[in-house]
Amino acid sequence: MKSLVAVKALFLQLSSFFLIFVLLSFLSSTLQISFSVLHLLICHALCAALAAFLLRFDWWWVPIQFLFPLFAYFLSAFTIPPYIYFSILLMFTMLFWSTYRTQVPYYPSRSALLIPILELMEGMKSPRFIDVGSGLGGLLIKLADSRKDASFFGIEIAPLPWLLSHLRGRLLKSSVSFEFGDFYDLDFSDFDVIFCYLSPAAMPSIWAKVESEMAPGSIFLSYEFIVPFVDPDFSLQIESDGRYLYGWRI
Repeated sequence: MKSLVAVKALFLQLSSFFLIFVLLSFLSSTLQISFSVLHLLICHALCAALAAFLLRFDWWWVPIQFLFPLFAYFLSAFTIPPYIYFSILLMFTMLFWSTYRTQVPYYPSRSALLIPILELMEGMKSPRFIDVGSGLGGLLIKLADSRKDASFFGIEIAPLPWLLSHLRGRLLKSSVSFEFGDFYDLDFSDFDVIFCYLSPAAMPSIWAKVESEMAPGSIFLSYEFIVPFVDPDFSLQIESDGRYLYGWRI
């Protein structure tokens, strides 16, 4: 189950640390070689990152597995009040509220998407557009400024990005409606264009919802991530590094 990935990652950290500790202890006793705590943690970090790569964890787990023990070591050298750690934990909990369950980390949308999306909507009269996982809402606010006749919505399950996007929209007097919640609770038939920038792990489930609910003539857009085994009807290169906006006409 995808929801167990975080538990597996924690187990990987613990098992890697135990393995490296035993190995270095053996080398120290047999070869009379001394190892510092930092040596231990560097080897542990490399082992955990390599294991995450070989076990085909999503790519972001590799740097997380490598950096976590090193950050813990260097932070321990400073006298930091406990409330600082608690504040950081609270902030990241609000930012990555749903990552444990949905496997969708926070990805901010690119401003380069604005023109291609507007061009795709040119022939639509008063379209209803929703950004699934709308983050801080920058793309939606810019789209709403360019298409006054359209209705734009954003839904975000992480509390902090939703709150910031809501306040941002109010401050800029934007017409975008930002909702706090899970897109699985939406009826996709209410929208003409559905855009997402999620993760590979989320694409099969959102596609199942697209197939069962979106109306004929509507468009499903995904930036960077494709639906497995379903060829897109079109793909537009957005970034010079090869990132694409994929589209499926329903």
